Amino acid sequence: MRHTLVLSALLGTGLLAATSMSQAASNSLVFCSEGSPAGFDTAQYTTATDNDAAEPLYNRLAEFEKGSTNVVPGLATSWDISEDGLKYTFHLRPGVKFHTTKYFTPTRDFNADDVLFTFNRMLDPQQPFRKAYPTEFPYFNGMSLNKNIAKVEKTGPLTVVMTLNSVDAAFIQNIAMSFAAILSAEYADKLLAEGKPSDINQKPIGTGPFVFKSYQKDSNIRYTGNQHYWDPSRVKLDNLIFAINTDASVRVQKLKANECQITLHPRPADVTALKNDPALQLIEKPGFNLGYIAYNVRHKPFDQLEVRQALDMAVNKQSILNAVYQGAGQLAVNAMPPTQWSYDDTIKDAAYNPEKARELLKAAGVKEGTEITLWAMPVQRPYNPNAKLMAEMLQADWAKIGLKVKIVSYEWGEYIKRTKNGEHDISLIGWTGDNGDPDNWLGTLYSCDAIGGNNYSMWCDPAYDKLIKQAKVVTDRDQRTLLYKQAQQYLKQQVPITPVAHSTVNQPLSAKVEGFKVSPFGRNVFSGVGIEK
Repeated sequence: MRHTLVLSALLGTGLLAATSMSQAASNSLVFCSEGSPAGFDTAQYTTATDNDAAEPLYNRLAEFEKGSTNVVPGLATSWDISEDGLKYTFHLRPGVKFHTTKYFTPTRDFNADDVLFTFNRMLDPQQPFRKAYPTEFPYFNGMSLNKNIAKVEKTGPLTVVMTLNSVDAAFIQNIAMSFAAILSAEYADKLLAEGKPSDINQKPIGTGPFVFKSYQKDSNIRYTGNQHYWDPSRVKLDNLIFAINTDASVRVQKLKANECQITLHPRPADVTALKNDPALQLIEKPGFNLGYIAYNVRHKPFDQLEVRQALDMAVNKQSILNAVYQGAGQLAVNAMPPTQWSYDDTIKDAAYNPEKARELLKAAGVKEGTEITLWAMPVQRPYNPNAKLMAEMLQADWAKIGLKVKIVSYEWGEYIKRTKNGEHDISLIGWTGDNGDPDNWLGTLYSCDAIGGNNYSMWCDPAYDKLIKQAKVVTDRDQRTLLYKQAQQYLKQQVPITPVAHSTVNQPLSAKVEGFKVSPFGRNVFSGVGIEK
């Protein structure tokens, strides 16, 4: 088997620059974002807030076509896969420049050393930079790439070979994700020599269409257009500004006043007015997402299946859908959305039954008035427009079966950190798919390897893990589908989560914005975006 993806000769030779950068970019765009990123070293983070902030700065070897789940060349112009599916040879793009900033001036172009640094830092705990700046890599480890990538080697200045221990049917999709952004080895060496390795997270250097300028937490992030970008047609803005505001109504007001040209996650109640505003456009897409309730099985009494079943059947999903999603969503019964291939549509919910739930709790030895904590997100997400309201409704639902529920919340970055550590009893969380492969749901969210990453239930079941690991090493889609359907059935029986809803994505933006596409993965991508003059 041999696969090769190649961009046209025009792109490969960098001859796209038909106009000068000053002609191509003569304006600014403000994006009203909903939260402050924890940093810009995107391999460390999993939330859309963090990934959005890093996205303008970086490229990956392979990337997702804008608005699509299709993979296209990025910093690799092509790649070959060996007959046994274990060896990937990447042919790197020549002439790519790293960013020049007030804190770093590169002396060479992007090459194989940068790919080796990027992946070896995640692979090897003894790698010098990793030792100097110890960090976790939740995506990389959660997808078992730390165990499956045997080695990364360069066979030339612009050729890298990655060897796997076992076949990974989703490998190219995986390395097209944000965590695999290519970093500068030269910049890393400089930071190491200066004793400032953590600056890689707050003073980022990449090859992307925008260059980092400044960041004020809870206020703004500023970027400038990359005048030396390898594809000048994608840089149509002089300045890109993220204006950070957690209040959805404030973001909408700013959009209407043209103080920002793109925002995200409007309240369902605002959607009709946005549709009717002639100065705006509203893009509507079915959401590739899932909002769900995660039960921490490491905390008693949630280690008991009967307790999780009781909580699950006491949730009045339809009421939540009506009040929280207000018509902009559909009821979820499964661990991933119905638009994901291999989705098992035979899976059904347990009937809403508070009486039976109360009996199950009693049989499990849970006393009337038992106190539990329910963690609610402080921000709107594509999969949950109002976590506070949902938490209050769940509090009422579970009070009916004799539980005393305390609602807990933290600032978003803190919330994610603490839930990854398993400090919660139950948390409201969710996911927007990252790469179009079922493993991005069933492996990334619920596997043993994902504990400490995106497995907020802390649930590890060898029988389940065996199924999803078998599915990853099979390349035939029918066989993979069969295994994934078995995994979905098993997960539903064990109830580590209660799926609640898949929400419709409503993306409001100024009518003057050109070239913006809604990502199926919930990312806001500004490459190729401009403002009508």
